[in-house]
Amino acid sequence: MLIFLCREERLDIILQYLKSHRQVRIEEICSLCDVSRDTARRDVVYLDEQGLIQRTRGGARLANHKHSIKPYTERLNEVSKEKKAIGLLASTLIEDGDTLILDTSTTVQFCAENIDAIDCKIITNSINQAEILSYKDLISVYLLGGRLNSDHKYLYGQTTIDMLKNYRADKCFIGVCGISPRGVSIVHEEEGQVMKAMVKQSNQIIVLTDHTKLNRDEFFLFSDLSFIDILVTDVMPDEDLLIALKNNNIKLLVTEVM
Repeated sequence: MLIFLCREERLDIILQYLKSHRQVRIEEICSLCDVSRDTARRDVVYLDEQGLIQRTRGGARLANHKHSIKPYTERLNEVSKEKKAIGLLASTLIEDGDTLILDTSTTVQFCAENIDAIDCKIITNSINQAEILSYKDLISVYLLGGRLNSDHKYLYGQTTIDMLKNYRADKCFIGVCGISPRGVSIVHEEEGQVMKAMVKQSNQIIVLTDHTKLNRDEFFLFSDLSFIDILVTDVMPDEDLLIALKNNNIKLLVTEVM
């Protein structure tokens, strides 16, 4: 009996193969997924457009994401009014006395800048977040240790993950590079491992992302959508993503920025 794979299943197979072999030919995709050359090419074109792979003559290779994200200071200079509005709206979810975990994204930084709750304890692996919060009265900051990523100003590694196990948070705020019905993704796997630990130690998970990240898949898919409690963004997602959010009982908050 023939088993027909849906598109998402085919894409997963192609990406898993590339992670092991680095390159793949169209003929190999046809064999792996039992599809025609035209279907295989369309899948390759889609993955290339998403930035997950690079098309080659007769096939594809795994994309090199090592330098695909600009350094933190450059991203701050290019930050949009949409990201600022998302951060402001997200900050209204914080209550006096909350214990929070904040990740390293620029959008989460704007959330940190707008916190006016008092008696909060804030745990972060972001040097920038810690510096901003150090100027706020009646807030205690706990900076996680680990290996420094000097471009993006965050700490990561097993030391960071082990330190997170000592804390329990009411709310966790994270920014992502992609969110789609498949799940949540980022570019750097080492950052994703820390984010997994953050999520595990938190009661409520709040994801911040602007419209450019909606229906986008990045290199490292660190979770499906089931862990998210609230998504804060600046535009209404399309129907497919809305259905996925509803199926996972995710509350959607949309800013009024046009």
